Amino acid sequence: MTLFIVSIVIFSLVEWLPGDFTKAILGQAWTPETGAAFEREIGLDQPPVTRYVNWIADVAQGDFGESFASRVDYRRTVAELIAPRLANTLFLASLTAIIAVPLALTLGIMAALYRNSLFDRIVNAATLTTISMPEFFMAYLLMLFLSVKLHWFPGLASVDADTPLPERLMRCALPTLTLTLVIVAHMMRMTRAAIINLLASPYIEMARLKGLSKSRVVLRHALPNAWAPIVNVIAFNLAYLVVGVVIVEAVFTYPGIGQLMVDAVTSRDIPVVQACALIFAATYILLNLTADIISIATNPRLLHPR
Repeated sequence: MTLFIVSIVIFSLVEWLPGDFTKAILGQAWTPETGAAFEREIGLDQPPVTRYVNWIADVAQGDFGESFASRVDYRRTVAELIAPRLANTLFLASLTAIIAVPLALTLGIMAALYRNSLFDRIVNAATLTTISMPEFFMAYLLMLFLSVKLHWFPGLASVDADTPLPERLMRCALPTLTLTLVIVAHMMRMTRAAIINLLASPYIEMARLKGLSKSRVVLRHALPNAWAPIVNVIAFNLAYLVVGVVIVEAVFTYPGIGQLMVDAVTSRDIPVVQACALIFAATYILLNLTADIISIATNPRLLHPR
């Protein structure tokens, strides 16, 4: 139901985009006659309600339609355009998640274990610094120092299907590092806050009175009950890795789905814009649902709130 409502919002917002779609697509070849003929060909002469019903019915069958822009040269389906870009974005997101999630959990647990220590203060200062920086500014700083000055990594992340894995990893190093610095801060601070909030609970005091070590108290008693907020913030940050990396992809010219959506908006390629936005919405919904399921699985008491 949520995705259905979001699809209506997406279709309506695309309808309100300014400008003439046929002029943007046809360019210098546009005339009133060719514009009217092109509208009939792509179905823009039909009422919006009819076009929405046809679109959502096709999407329900896995058909996102044909790209408007590709009709001028050669026909290509939206799925053909999105598939390689989505694979690139998922690769970058997976690579970042493999590094960021364990790192954030480890730093958060250690900061809770050594609360108010020098280590805790350094980690908090570093995470607050990365949270305060916009993604594009951090990306340009990393590009300046690690690529331009030190020549450790390539400054651009242009890859394709034929790029070997070692070379792909090298080209994705800077965007991966940028995204890692962005999301580690949020996940680490939530992990630390959730564990510290539970350390004052009576059962934690009982565990301490039994003589258990501080690490055992945190890992065996506090952490399982802190999973609900931690999993939620991890899910939202993983969703950001898929749907919120447009700026990072633009800075490093990485051919992901976010950059494809920006290009499609510029060229008024309606089916591509709608498909990308729907994929983004489905990603958020599915990851949020997964976070709820994991939270309940790790803490069954959430099924019976008092």
